Amino acid sequence: MESRSIIIALVIGLIAGWLANLLVGSGGGLIAYLVSGLIGSFVGSFVLEKAGIDLGIKNEIARAIATATIGAVIVVIIARLIV
Repeated sequence: MESRSIIIALVIGLIAGWLANLLVGSGGGLIAYLVSGLIGSFVGSFVLEKAGIDLGIKNEIARAIATATIGAVIVVIIARLIV
């Protein structure tokens, strides 16, 4: 993987984690945003694929952020239930 791709993935994860925090109010800092966003990207992709949901977003970056945010919200809610 190119270093540019890694940086883009980290930025998308950070944005998604921050957006999930705004939606759910999970608190935390940059590391918490990054972790929830990166894990959320996998969870969101899995859930949307299994549910057969197409977000209809043509822009690849915007679609990745939306997918990761959906997943990050799920991750934060599950983390709250466990802790």
